[in-house]
This record gives sequence, structure tokens and C-alpha cells, in this order.
Amino acid sequence: MKNVANQRYYLVREDVLTDAMQKTLEAKELLQAGKVASIWDAVKQVDLSRSAFYKYRDAVFPFHSIVQERILTVFIQLLDRQGALAKLLEIVSEAHCNVLTIHQTIPIQGRANVTLSLDVTTMTLELDELVRYLKQYDFVESAEVISSGAL
Repeated sequence: MKNVANQRYYLVREDVLTDAMQKTLEAKELLQAGKVASIWDAVKQVDLSRSAFYKYRDAVFPFHSIVQERILTVFIQLLDRQGALAKLLEIVSEAHCNVLTIHQTIPIQGRANVTLSLDVTTMTLELDELVRYLKQYDFVESAEVISSGAL
């Protein structure tokens, strides 16, 4: 086995992982969330052999578990409604994001642009879930991530 310090790491899309790797990630999530009591229960629930789990458990990780501290910049177009920015900040807070900076333009033609820089180290949602969640509100016309990186 290679020395860990000499190993190289890659970021790959989920859809190119083998079925066993994806199921290993699922089993690890079940264990971490406390939804199962043992490795045996986890692999049984996701239909994975224990040997495959042990083969991949120290080799595949969700991206968010590797990056310890992250800054996320989100660009949001809000409809000019009373309380819209306050509600937006409440949503961000509920997702356990820490607002680092806010920039809001003066509303023009009923819309204001808001750029939020967030520390998402303790965020409870996945990045795509946060964006989808923001977009579901009728006062949010659009929301998109414009940058993401380590602190």
C-alpha cells in the first residue's frame, strides 16, 4: 500500500463512481447520521458486501467532508418586496451559514441584486439543496453560485 502522504486525490462526479463506491458512501452516511447501529446494518440496508465497504470506506469521501472551511458567494435577484432581504437572511441562517458580506443594489424595475459571501463550514444542506431551497420562494427570481472555495 502507498504511503498516504504520497497519494494523489481526484475530484470526480458521482455518476462515474462504481456502484460499490456509491453504496459505500450511502452506508457511511447512514452510520454517521446514526440511522443504523452497525456496519453490518448499513451494508445490508444499501445492498453492499462488507468486503466492498471495507475496500472503499477509507478511499471515497463526499466532497463536503474533505473541505474543512469554505466560502461560498451566491448571486440572488430578489423582487422588491418588503421583508424579502430579511427572509433571505433568515433562510441562510437556518441552513447554518454565516454571512460574511452582503451587497444589495438599489431596486430597479422592481428587482434588487444581492450578493452574499457565506462561510458554509457548518452548513446543514448540500450546496445544490441550498440553491434549490432559495429558488422556491416567490420573491427570489434567481439564485446562482458564482464562486466557492476554501478559506
